[in-house]
Amino acid sequence: MFTGIVEELGTIEAVEEQGDAIRLTVRAATVLEDAGLGDSIAVNGCCLTVATRTETTFTADVMQETLDKTSLLGVGPGDVVNLERAVTADKRLGGHIVQGHVDGVGEVVARTPSEHWEVVEIALPDTPAGLTRYLVDKGSITVDGVSLTVVEAGEDRFTVSLIPETLTRTTLGRRAPGERVNLEVDVLAKHVERLLDWKERNPA
Repeated sequence: MFTGIVEELGTIEAVEEQGDAIRLTVRAATVLEDAGLGDSIAVNGCCLTVATRTETTFTADVMQETLDKTSLLGVGPGDVVNLERAVTADKRLGGHIVQGHVDGVGEVVARTPSEHWEVVEIALPDTPAGLTRYLVDKGSITVDGVSLTVVEAGEDRFTVSLIPETLTRTTLGRRAPGERVNLEVDVLAKHVERLLDWKERNPA
C-alpha cells in the first residue's frame, strides 16, 4: 500500500524485452535506502516488485497485463518516473490510501498556469466500466502515483490543481497535452459501490 506522496524522481536506465513482459531497470537513490528483494516500489503509480538491485538501481519485471493497462508500455531509457516505497505502519498517511493498481490510462488535455499553481485537465479512459462514477469534486484521485484532489469532476474528464511542490517534485510538472498518465481511483469508493450493489441484490 502507498500514500501517493512521491519520494523522488527516478530515471529509466534500461528496458529488456522478454516477449510477453519487460524487465525494467530504474536508477534511484532514496527508495533504495532500505529496499530489499521482494519489496514493493510504485513506479508512476504501478506497484512493482524489486527483483534485483545494486547501489544505484533496482530491476522489476512488468507482465503483459500491466503493460496492457498502464502507461509503462512504451517507456524507454532516460524517461523520468515517480517513485514511492510501500508505506509502513509508523508513517503519516500524507495523501490517501493508494494500492498501486492502475484502473486506467488517462490523457492530459490542457494545462492552465496561474501565478502560484497550475490547473491540469485530464481525459478519462473510454472503457466499458468507466471511472466517472468514482470521481467527485474534492475527492481523491491518483495520477501517475501522485495523490491529488479533484477540483472538478466531469463526465469524461476532470481537473486537478498542482501546487509548486508537486510541479517541481513529480513528473506532473512536465506532462504535456497528449501524454498518457496512470489513474487509480479511490479504493474506498469501489468498496462502497460493491457493498451497495450486494445490498440491492440481497435485500433484508
